[in-house]
Amino acid sequence: MHRASLGNVAAMQSWNLNEMDVAPQSPQVLDSEAEGRAIVIALAAGESLPEHQVHEKAWLVVVDGEIEISGPDGDAASGGPGLLSTFDPNERHAITATSDARLLLVLSPWPGEGHPSRRD
Repeated sequence: MHRASLGNVAAMQSWNLNEMDVAPQSPQVLDSEAEGRAIVIALAAGESLPEHQVHEKAWLVVVDGEIEISGPDGDAASGGPGLLSTFDPNERHAITATSDARLLLVLSPWPGEGHPSRRD
């Protein structure tokens, strides 16, 4: 991570996602605030995140490698670097890496309504 100092202004943070040491199936939280959470995920070729959902709006970007995304209603997408997919809160989906893949997941707000960590 790189942090730039801007005097009294909040410091910008930046990461080179392709150079980070991220183990497969061990997501690494990059930043987490009430407005959102950014997570980098590595999946080895053939590995999957079985059908699941999150409580937040989700944006998934393929940084490296190739993936396939499927939903329970037959919706599907596949692609490599630059693929951006969005998911509504509680939308079920599964992800499979067709080659070693690195993903950036952004969730907003954090935590979302209904998330177990919320104390509403």
